[in-house]
Amino acid sequence: MSDHTGREAVAAVWRIESARIVGALARYTGDFAMAEDLAQEALAEALVSWPREGVPRHPAGWLLTVGRRRAIDAFRRRAALDDRYAALAGDLGEGGVLTGGEGADPVRAAAEVLWDPDQIDDDVLALIFISCHPVLSREARLALTLRVVGGLTSDEIARACLVPTATVQARITRAKKTLGAARVAFEVPPAAERGARLGSVLGVIYLIFTEGSSASSGGDLIRFDLAGEAQRLARVLSRLMPGEPEVFGLLALLELTAARFPARTGPDGEPVLLEQQDRRRWDHSAIGRGRAALVKAGQVGRGLGAYGLQAAIAECHAVAASVAETNWERVVLLYEALGRLAPSAVVDLNRAVAVSMANGPAAALRIVDELVDAGALSTSHLLPSVRGELLTRLGRTEEARTELAEAVRRCANDRERAVLTNKLAALPTPDH
Repeated sequence: MSDHTGREAVAAVWRIESARIVGALARYTGDFAMAEDLAQEALAEALVSWPREGVPRHPAGWLLTVGRRRAIDAFRRRAALDDRYAALAGDLGEGGVLTGGEGADPVRAAAEVLWDPDQIDDDVLALIFISCHPVLSREARLALTLRVVGGLTSDEIARACLVPTATVQARITRAKKTLGAARVAFEVPPAAERGARLGSVLGVIYLIFTEGSSASSGGDLIRFDLAGEAQRLARVLSRLMPGEPEVFGLLALLELTAARFPARTGPDGEPVLLEQQDRRRWDHSAIGRGRAALVKAGQVGRGLGAYGLQAAIAECHAVAASVAETNWERVVLLYEALGRLAPSAVVDLNRAVAVSMANGPAAALRIVDELVDAGALSTSHLLPSVRGELLTRLGRTEEARTELAEAVRRCANDRERAVLTNKLAALPTPDH
């Protein structure tokens, strides 16, 4: 087997099985930080061994076995150190106590914790909750989730987050130290804590997808690797927590949004606006999965949550034959409900766009102007972009020109900036 083929096999297995392996090792050792290190050591050994000796028959089991052997070695070293400390204490007349009680054998104790495939779902679920623990910063949650749940390397995470690899490695190291200092147990949180913690988990997955579906900077409009990883995490979570409506609401939102990806860019990667998209190119299988997840969210809950409402809005677009035939009145109502449940300037801005389609640009401009007066979204290109569009439709060309020029100045994504520049250039001049 060539080095390239062997490394590809390692990467494929790791991406699929890393969360299960880290989760199993964390349960085995009782130490999350140690488990992640052990899994990385097993990965490094596979990168050397598999290209030379071939891919083992049970690759995930091979990685887990190597990780457990490394754990036993660590326990053995720790036990020997404890013995030396105990002997030293005895020489000093203080007596010695072995960790785990008199006569405890940490190697045997570790070996007796058997690999139980029936607990694998709880392992992955616990891993997700730990990676998104509230004691961590948002950046740390994102990096740790992509590392231990998504199976991405530090280099891949660095490219995803548009930061240096060293920054990612530092974030992961600090995150593990923080979890250790906070003595976060490797377990699914109690039912009383689960609701609050679940919000953090869903928020991280949504953040990953949002950056993937509309890249905040760089040369690509869509970052398919990030968006796909978020979809995968949402699917895993829906299998692990089938009684949580917002899990299905998020999954529905991601599927319905990603369904439009094939038509959102042209042959050269340039953005294609919604009204110009060929809806035949939309992924109708993804639309079907998204609508099914939205039905499930309604069945297991007592009404849609914030993610479910956003998914319902995405469904309105998915089932419409064109922009003109979209049920904009329903979209406005859904945004109003979302604004009451999860108020934000972005929700109000999106509601304004829907109002412009349902009731005309003048009614929408009043909403946008309220946002401007409140100083909302002061660094985002979205607000002047929408305001410029509304002013263009109202024939207030010079005001529109000022707004679109500001949107171009603020926009960090090359593809979106090009669209805004074209809109600005298309405005009629005073001579016309």
